Amino acid sequence: MCLTGVDYFSSLGYQPGIAALAAGVLSPMATLVLVALTLFGALPVYRRVAQESPRGEGSIAMLARLLPKWGGKIFVLVLLGFAATDFIITMTLSAADGAAHVVQNPFAPAALRGENLLVTLVLLGLLAAVFLKGFAEAIGIAVALVAAYLALNLVVVAAGLWQVATAPSVVTDWTAALTAEHGNPWMMVAISLLVFPKLALGLSGFETGVAVMPQIEGDPSDTRSAPSGRIRGARHLLTTAALIMSAFLIVTSFLTTVLIPADEFKAGGQANGRALAYLAHEYLGSVFGTVYDVSTIAILWFAGASAMAGLLNLVPRYLPRFGMAPDWARAVRPLVLVFAAIAFGITWYFDASVDAQGSAYATGVLVLITSASVAVALSAHRRGQRHKAIGFAVVAVIFVYTTVVNIVERPEGLHLAILFILAILGVSFASRFTRAYELRAYSVSYDATARELIDEAARGVIRVIAHDADRPDPAAYRAKESARRRVSRIPAADPILFLEVSVTDASEFATDLRVHGHRREGFRVLTVRSAAIPNSIAAILLDIRDRTGTVPHVYFEWTEGNPVRNLLQFLFFGHGEVASVTREVLRRAEPDVARRPHVHVG
Repeated sequence: MCLTGVDYFSSLGYQPGIAALAAGVLSPMATLVLVALTLFGALPVYRRVAQESPRGEGSIAMLARLLPKWGGKIFVLVLLGFAATDFIITMTLSAADGAAHVVQNPFAPAALRGENLLVTLVLLGLLAAVFLKGFAEAIGIAVALVAAYLALNLVVVAAGLWQVATAPSVVTDWTAALTAEHGNPWMMVAISLLVFPKLALGLSGFETGVAVMPQIEGDPSDTRSAPSGRIRGARHLLTTAALIMSAFLIVTSFLTTVLIPADEFKAGGQANGRALAYLAHEYLGSVFGTVYDVSTIAILWFAGASAMAGLLNLVPRYLPRFGMAPDWARAVRPLVLVFAAIAFGITWYFDASVDAQGSAYATGVLVLITSASVAVALSAHRRGQRHKAIGFAVVAVIFVYTTVVNIVERPEGLHLAILFILAILGVSFASRFTRAYELRAYSVSYDATARELIDEAARGVIRVIAHDADRPDPAAYRAKESARRRVSRIPAADPILFLEVSVTDASEFATDLRVHGHRREGFRVLTVRSAAIPNSIAAILLDIRDRTGTVPHVYFEWTEGNPVRNLLQFLFFGHGEVASVTREVLRRAEPDVARRPHVHVG
């Protein structure tokens, strides 16, 4: 819970101030709306996500399973753009808020006054340095930071409640301001609902909550396919974290609204980005306030570490599997440098302002929660759980509305997400094209009949004819064999192996190749299902060579049609100009010409 909490609970550092700026004197009521949607919307959704992705894949993996082939892959890449927005802005916003606590502390050196940008960049640089050296998520550190931070917040809350109890006029002043500004209670409720999207930062942390599921031990009886103990533990984690955060959000929004002058929340004010720290200094003194600042800076910095760890977990999990990442994307340090450079640029662009980054953060958070809501609604519908599907669909509609309103009112979050999405799509497809000529096979295995056919062929020259999997009939085999023997001068006594490759899902980059053998009216046939025809043929030929010690020959006929169209068909659909692409894959995979399978085309 504390590992999740460094992201979730740390938003107390800036959430009350952002709520006050967005809703003014209605901040407590708007926060109640946020809490209601947290407990009755986001929490049930992610409890379901925990059940269906118990290995920490999260809602993105659910949608990847529910939406197959290219449509699903592109949708996942778009979601990764929003996830990158969420995690990167978590790093930059948390560092910016930490910098605000540094420069506004009364004991801070005078040289740091107004140097929020510099301090933020230093914090981000230290974060990158930790990961460059090597970082393992330290749950013990998270527990210490969260325990200390929540304890200090509890003290601040107690002090604030004491001030309200001893000076009840602040409450009457607040209620008078409510009545004067907004009239009747129904108007207050309506406005609270309208401003709720601006408070969506308080929903951050749920995606992290399911990401830490592999850390949960579960029950001794748990299995990989049915980890019931881990799922139950994750649900307890999410519920406990949501209840703690909801209680703090309600109380702190009330206290900061009634005890802090409205002007202090604005840019340049003492409470801007640090409302609870303002109360700590105001009512508990500079020494306690400094201790609170140090605790807040530490947990905000560690929230950035959690976000960086999330990025380093997310990108290698999807992009290399799709063939949409360069080889270096599997390494931690190059990715750290890329993410750090992006974080520096965003910090400079927003001038280390917490308020300016709030909408971008909310956009990323809301899109991820919306996608999770849609995923669980689709899942419930497919399982025939009608009432649950309707309930989750209602939650999804609410989050869709919230996301749209947030984007319309403050589109800079969408603009930033679009930049991430375009960058991910551009790099992904460029990488896919440059890696298209790899073997793209995790492994090659054979059933008993396939092994028997290969062993029979290995007694002489191994001759393989590529055959269309859509024509598995004796007449087609007879015609193909006759044409190949005539055009390629294959001796009549040499046995022939037909190889048929069926494309299942061309959007997958690599697959495990399971070769099946068949004897069809005297013809020897090998069949396999994969994501790309030429790459699979090349991988099987190389594996046959290694198994038998004999370099095989493979025979093709030229593909009719425009070569550019055929190339595009190969890149996106796994078939097209099979002969020349197979030869190129073999050339790149085996530089030794003497050991390279022979390709004949005619």
